[in-house]
Amino acid sequence: MEATKPRLGRGLDALLSTNSNGNMHHEGKSAAGRVSVGEIQQNPYQPRKRFDDEEMQHLAASIREHGILQPLVVRQIGEQFQLIAGERRLRAAQAAGLGDVPVHIVEFNDQQVYEAALVENIQRSDLNPIEKAQGFKDYIERFGMSQEQLGAKLGMDRTTISNLVGLLNLPADVQDAVRLGQISLGHAKILKGLSSAEQQLAFCHETILRGYSVHALEQAVKASRSEDAEPTSSPRTVVEKTSHVSSVENELRQRLACRVEIKVKAKDKGQIVIAFDSNDDFERLIDTLRK
Repeated sequence: MEATKPRLGRGLDALLSTNSNGNMHHEGKSAAGRVSVGEIQQNPYQPRKRFDDEEMQHLAASIREHGILQPLVVRQIGEQFQLIAGERRLRAAQAAGLGDVPVHIVEFNDQQVYEAALVENIQRSDLNPIEKAQGFKDYIERFGMSQEQLGAKLGMDRTTISNLVGLLNLPADVQDAVRLGQISLGHAKILKGLSSAEQQLAFCHETILRGYSVHALEQAVKASRSEDAEPTSSPRTVVEKTSHVSSVENELRQRLACRVEIKVKAKDKGQIVIAFDSNDDFERLIDTLRK
């Protein structure tokens, strides 16, 4: 029977196997020992950019009490060592004031280092979707791989990778909202399906402001599309604004210092549309409305 090709989707075991003592080693030249914290360089291919301060404090306290139970994985670069896996442990060890740490030294090329960093974060610590997407994009571009090839390595469906990488086409403010956990991956997928950056930003801000669930956002987008797609063959009866409505409209424009339109749809129905041109403008309007 043909042997199954190992995938990174199994975790770091695809690059690092485990011996009887529970220590990781590479199938090739490797060595275990202790290395000065000051001699270890951070992994330049680390996809994770944000580390939770409270979580790091708890880990540092645990390391002070029990030490580091699982060695860091490093490779030697000249007289120094470069971290491959274990950045949270390294940062916590520094915070705990340790002078040296247990390591396993392996011979990895750049691609293996990048793969190990992706796998450790994706399958152990769950990167936020934007960091994950950026890590996939950087890997694909650096090593000339297709999304399908990366999917095979990570044990993930190609469409999953494609959908995540597609998040990087969202406006920067929307990406920041995902990074900060203000909106979820589910929200971001819906926003990605909107046709313009203006719509994506507007619905993102509305989601944060109103605390929309993914389903509520989906319904809001559908309602907006339904209004835009009303057939011209049977136009609605035009309801003219009364002088009172026009007066209120002008009063709101002056008070809010922005474009305001009151759309009258029936005798007792309508919409008040408030326009904003930037994130700062949006925040200013929210502050004003909350007063």
